[in-house]
Amino acid sequence: MVASEVRALFAVASRPEVVSLAGGMPNVGALPLEQIGEIVRQVAVEQGGTALQYGSAQGDPALREQICDVMAMEGIDASADDLIVTVGSQQALDLVTRVFIDPGDVVLAEAPTYVTAINTFAAFQADIVHVTMDDDGVVPEALEESLANLAAAGRRVKFFYTVPTFQNPAGVTLTTERRRRVLEICDRYGLLVLEDNPYGLLRYEGERVRALRADSPGNVIYLGSFSKTFSPGFRIGWALAPPAVRAKLVLAAESAMLSHSSFNQQVVGRYLATYPWQEQIKDFTEMYRARRDAMLSSLEAQMPAGSSWTRPQGGFFVWLTLPEGLDAKAMLPRAVNERVAYVPGTGFYSGDHGHRNMRLSFCYPTPEQIREGVRRLVGVIEGELSLRDTFGSAIAPPGSSADAPTPDLP
Repeated sequence: MVASEVRALFAVASRPEVVSLAGGMPNVGALPLEQIGEIVRQVAVEQGGTALQYGSAQGDPALREQICDVMAMEGIDASADDLIVTVGSQQALDLVTRVFIDPGDVVLAEAPTYVTAINTFAAFQADIVHVTMDDDGVVPEALEESLANLAAAGRRVKFFYTVPTFQNPAGVTLTTERRRRVLEICDRYGLLVLEDNPYGLLRYEGERVRALRADSPGNVIYLGSFSKTFSPGFRIGWALAPPAVRAKLVLAAESAMLSHSSFNQQVVGRYLATYPWQEQIKDFTEMYRARRDAMLSSLEAQMPAGSSWTRPQGGFFVWLTLPEGLDAKAMLPRAVNERVAYVPGTGFYSGDHGHRNMRLSFCYPTPEQIREGVRRLVGVIEGELSLRDTFGSAIAPPGSSADAPTPDLP
């Protein structure tokens, strides 16, 4: 187990004078805080006898029924019996890895992929093999080639981990045609799919796509969360799995934390039952769309030649590629000195890749802050380009190294 390389500068990136384009923190200030406060009061007064007591490791039955209604919005027909509530979807990821992975097993994952998934797989001593991704999501031919090569080498692949909708960190979405092909390939190889979908309901343009789990219920474990569509502070996520797997996840959860917070589950359940939560998601969508647009327009207007970036239809992130000769990780100390922060791309690979990349998040800062943050970032990049043109490559600042810490958020 190692510390995330992008966690250590969190305090620096959180300073008020720094425009942080690093963290994937939802804007909870957009929530109806007075109404949520009243819901909390009602749960304490009216349901305190159960809300303040131990609960089931599988999760509150009423909340699991409500989660099925949430998943139905993406085409999933599920039974509450096959759900387990978790402490955010991150715990669900940990539990699935705990159940399936033995040291030396192979996990396939997109390139790049969610940084904390990498840390989780590594903590259980899995070997992570990346699969090529482009603007349409993971490339099916690359997935099949990886599976064939690993099979020929006698390697045991346990599952394919994917964030197919508004991917973290790249922001891209797996197309409908590719979803069909990916599921067909995984079915043919007998490979389990681990679908992580915290952003799927936050779409700003285009048509909603069906979750992978909707079209392959027997071969996909689906991870969901209320962190992005409600609040991360309640730490409520879930896993939807075939019955035999779900039973093992419940046992793993019991050994990890005995039971979840009954109080938090009942607060979320009452919120879903009494508040127009789908309208709240629409409000979030309008707010985040404006911020996404501010970032894309600023990048289009200011980024120097040789740069490129993704154009997400939803979610929180843009994946930017720097001009040749620049290193996003080496550049970060200068960027923080210029009061702008981002996450270098190296943290999203298990190997030595992503030096020209960075993840930019638009969910938390205001449109005005985003425009100012991009302006500052462009100034840093132009300074790096000047160094590159003078010396042949950008020069790392004194005291920096390839192991310099960088800011990390979800």
